[in-house]
Amino acid sequence: MDQIIVSLMNGVIYGLLLFMVSAGLTLIFGMMGVLNFAHASFYMLGAYFAYTLQGAIGFWLALVVSPVLVGLVGVVVERFFLRRVHHHGHAHELLLTFGLSFIVAESIKLFFGNFPVDYRVPAALDVSAFTVGGSQYPVYRLLMGGVAIAMFVVIYLLLTRTRVGIVVRSAIYKPRMAEALGHNVPLVFMGVFGVGAALAGLAGAVAGAFYTTNPNMALELGVMVFVVVVVGGLGSLGGAMLASLLIGVVTSLAVGVDRSLADLFALFGAGEWATSVGGLMTLKISSLSATIPFALMLLILLVRPSGLMGEKA
Repeated sequence: MDQIIVSLMNGVIYGLLLFMVSAGLTLIFGMMGVLNFAHASFYMLGAYFAYTLQGAIGFWLALVVSPVLVGLVGVVVERFFLRRVHHHGHAHELLLTFGLSFIVAESIKLFFGNFPVDYRVPAALDVSAFTVGGSQYPVYRLLMGGVAIAMFVVIYLLLTRTRVGIVVRSAIYKPRMAEALGHNVPLVFMGVFGVGAALAGLAGAVAGAFYTTNPNMALELGVMVFVVVVVGGLGSLGGAMLASLLIGVVTSLAVGVDRSLADLFALFGAGEWATSVGGLMTLKISSLSATIPFALMLLILLVRPSGLMGEKA
């Protein structure tokens, strides 16, 4: 039971981390329709900016400054690159951002080397919050979860309860009407893209100190973020949160299951048949944990193509 509780908590925290990264992509991909394959690169930039700045301005201030710097990078990318190819369609956006992700990764290797950097949790935060079954649970994990929840609340209130949110949504869904009312739609899009990049940068700055900060961290998380957005529903912030938690918990629980489908069939007296079939039947669920989110995405696309909380229109 202690192992299940720890796995559930780890899954929730991992899911909240996925939300922190996917929240920006939900704004960019779901609302603007921009296929930004470089979104996870902003996550990596946030971690490396925080690592570089912490020695000069301290850990906490680095968490504030690094997302701002990543947001400025996002503004530059949208203004001088994506805006020029947006009218050509998704294929050009995909190729541009795909190439940009390689440029960012190779630039990181050029300046920091092709190995992990020493970006760690500060000693004051490297303590346990409580003990579960003899295992100490890090307080920094709870901090990451708290930042993700705060991010969700702030974005939701900003989009639904403020004039800025009304302007953003109107510029996204009715751009011509928004322009007729005097709003600068290209400026709104640039701001949304910058904020989305900054959110990914904040996730990298916070999570990079706990997980490994290395030049491959964008590749490790990038595909999973798109899975979250698709499963949750394009443009749905609540859907992104739900999908992130679902994927995080299911993946975390699956890692600890040292059983196979053959063991399940054995409960019904068909264990020998399942073992003789071999292949997928004899593979441990723990070894398949990395593929479960993709199987879930396939199932969602077959049953509900708009996602868990996406609009059918």
